[in-house]
Amino acid sequence: MSSITHRLKNTFKTQDDNEPAEGFPDENALEIKKGGAIPFSSTQQDEVSTLGSETTELPWYKKLIYALELDNSDHDRSVRDSFLYNHDLRPVEQARRKWSWFNYVYFWIADCFNINTWQIASTGLQLGLKWWEAWLTVWIGYFFTGCFVVLGAKIGSNYHISFPVSARVSFGIFFSLWPVINRIVLSVIWYSCQTYLGMEPVSLMLQSIFGNDLPERIHNHINSPNTTTYQFMCFFIFWVCELPFIYIHPHQIRHLFTVKACLVPFAAFGFLIWALVKSHGEIALTSLNGVDHLSTKDHGWAFVRGVLNSIANFATLIVNAPDFSRFSVTSESAIWSQLFSIPFFFSVTSLIGIIVTSAAYKLYGVNYWSPVDVLQRFLDDGFTRGDRAGVFLISFVFCVAQLGTNISANSLSAGTDMTALLPRFISIRRGGYVCALLALCICPWNLMASSSKFTDALSAYAVFLSSIAGVICCDYYVVRRGYVDLLQLYTGDQKKSIYMYSNRFGLNWRALAAYLGGIVPNMPGFIGDVGNNIYVPQGAIYLYYLNYLVGYFVSFLLYLILCYFFPVPGSKLGDKNWYETFINVEYFEEERNQFLNDDAAQIDFYDAVDAGQQITPAIDPVSEKIKNFTIEK
Repeated sequence: MSSITHRLKNTFKTQDDNEPAEGFPDENALEIKKGGAIPFSSTQQDEVSTLGSETTELPWYKKLIYALELDNSDHDRSVRDSFLYNHDLRPVEQARRKWSWFNYVYFWIADCFNINTWQIASTGLQLGLKWWEAWLTVWIGYFFTGCFVVLGAKIGSNYHISFPVSARVSFGIFFSLWPVINRIVLSVIWYSCQTYLGMEPVSLMLQSIFGNDLPERIHNHINSPNTTTYQFMCFFIFWVCELPFIYIHPHQIRHLFTVKACLVPFAAFGFLIWALVKSHGEIALTSLNGVDHLSTKDHGWAFVRGVLNSIANFATLIVNAPDFSRFSVTSESAIWSQLFSIPFFFSVTSLIGIIVTSAAYKLYGVNYWSPVDVLQRFLDDGFTRGDRAGVFLISFVFCVAQLGTNISANSLSAGTDMTALLPRFISIRRGGYVCALLALCICPWNLMASSSKFTDALSAYAVFLSSIAGVICCDYYVVRRGYVDLLQLYTGDQKKSIYMYSNRFGLNWRALAAYLGGIVPNMPGFIGDVGNNIYVPQGAIYLYYLNYLVGYFVSFLLYLILCYFFPVPGSKLGDKNWYETFINVEYFEEERNQFLNDDAAQIDFYDAVDAGQQITPAIDPVSEKIKNFTIEK
């Protein structure tokens, strides 16, 4: 129910039952002129009176559809417009904007401590870099990442819209579904992989309780070289534990990250101290992959790959930055806090991961890629009460951290995007559960079998999302100079929305061309990297090592050139003014109704309500129905 209707229904009560007077119309049905009264027709009154009984006269399949719909109030809209809007897609009103700057700091403290981040740092060691070189790549990579996240977050902070809606600005009302679908597929795949990573700390917790021979005691009935029945059981346990947290709405999930932020420092530094005590303070200072001296060229490209792996790790979070920044209290809450938090906290966590890996190499002579492998070795070497308690507690924090990361980076992303596909039927919660169900259908153990496959997956992830981010950034900052017309983002009418780009398909062909142009340079190297026995020139492989930066800046420049020669509707290109505004969206639903209906009388009515003018209802003494309103001049 809209806020204005709620206020009016509370004003006009019947004397007997304290309920709104019978016949009170929906705001979309009002016919009012300032300074006078217009009576409702009998047809309108009948429609209001029979509104509650419509569903009982429908066929069963229509009743089912009606029951599955999130909101039945948009039936008077065209199919086009009703599939562009729901509560989760609308701009976030002040009541739901609860994220202050410190919530974003807690968010990144919580997010940095996860298995994935440790593996990124360890991958640098796998490539042949020394520990300090691997850490330097992390600093550089996450500094660029912080910049990209902030650039993507500003449209959400000021206009309070999510990624699926912000993509409509640059890609077009309907073509924006392509980057949305693109990200849904990748989010589902990554949700499955992150859930499988969560299987490992679950396994360690179970072994700490029931013995480290538990995997052997459970017979294997899965015919796969990359997983066993025991591992799948742990995977399923973690998958089930994630389900309750998918139900939490994004503006409330911040409390989970606050809890994580309290637990993470104790576990991280406890793990570091434990590893150093076991190695007597000694760590391996040279390369851990058995190659002491890389050639200058190989060393340089290993360094570049370490930097780009850190950026690629954030490929989805860069694109979905508006999904969280739209909940910021002010326009600055999600900016400076993220710009400094991301490089600092991820670099600290990566350093802990690098030192733990180097200490374990000194102890065991093995370059462990994952922190849970180090914990497994600690448990196998000494199954004492202290070892079991330490492994259990650190593994528990890893589970919580992995769960929070998977919810924030993947299930919320997929759920938010799915609302744009079927807004009448899918909310963020429903979309999150669909994502979780689809994750069971993927075989992440094959993708996560080795660090090389993991790096390939990150690179492939970045190839497609970088071009999307480049187009959106160029359109918002350079072409439109921060200008967005919110109302025009929620209609498919060419006459009312510049974001339909003057065609019935709602397609911005410039964005399509720039998107494809950003992907093309990376494709030969991608094919050569993931294919078997496929010859690709070495130059293409090197270009592919720069995948995210190439995709981002090539698509950015191509879009800028195309918009210069073929200006988009509403272009501010060349204008020196900056048009970004912190928008008030408290009455957005009413404004949208006015915009779609183009009803001047209704606008007068809402203005009168907001101005506090006296509105007097006239009630029929026989039927006790409201027959008209009078707005005093």
